[in-house]
Amino acid sequence: MSIITLTTDFGLGDWFAGAMKGVILGIQPRAAIVDITHEILAGDIRSGAFALAASFRFFPKQTIHVAVVDPGVGSGRSSIAVQTKDYFFVGPDNGLLSLALAEECVESMHRLENTKLLAASISNTFHGRDVFAPAAAYLSKGTSLSKMGRALTHYQKLSWPIPLLDKSGLRGEVIYIDRFGNAITNIGKEHLGTLDVAALKIAVAGNKTPFGFGQFYQEVAFGRPLGLIGSNGFLEIAINGGNAAKKLGLNVGDSVSIRPEVQSRG
Repeated sequence: MSIITLTTDFGLGDWFAGAMKGVILGIQPRAAIVDITHEILAGDIRSGAFALAASFRFFPKQTIHVAVVDPGVGSGRSSIAVQTKDYFFVGPDNGLLSLALAEECVESMHRLENTKLLAASISNTFHGRDVFAPAAAYLSKGTSLSKMGRALTHYQKLSWPIPLLDKSGLRGEVIYIDRFGNAITNIGKEHLGTLDVAALKIAVAGNKTPFGFGQFYQEVAFGRPLGLIGSNGFLEIAINGGNAAKKLGLNVGDSVSIRPEVQSRG
């Protein structure tokens, strides 16, 4: 049995995700289809890339990961399939796959252009159904990646923000907001190094009162903010029992800074 995952911005209110599954099962009835998420914000390639990168490695080897967040559908951007040491990735070549691929050893990469392995009629607005779903299904049946189309030597990479360390402290930004309102930043635990987080304060855009670190959500009083290293290894801004994004007015791209706590002089 082949596992095929789906990560899209299609939502669940329309037929789009279901149509993709129908195409896959029509070609490979034995496929096990797993929804990672269909709730990526419409057209938000960065969030889609983060969700894929945060989840792909928890699946068995040889899983086929299909990701579709594709505001450029129907344009000149390429459709690609990539084989790494452990997985396959299928999607638009717009940076969506790049964060996951950066963690993998890429072995082969091809354009999806063999019309025998795609839908008979390809819509200019729904490549998820007509290009990516059939390609994934044929891969799950053992079709060689080389039969999909021309080989490629590179893929589009996202411009990803890198935390900055200077004399005043460590600066980063919000890169993803989950359904609980936790604001995940680009500051990883490796950036904090051996710093004593108990002596540090976190400041976020638009919030005048810095707050400290914790190890779990209920370490602070109900309704209070804190920063903690989340399950993906990144600093996230949270509120015990609340929605940090709403209460603190946080959006993707907002600044986050970490500085030593200033002791008052008495």
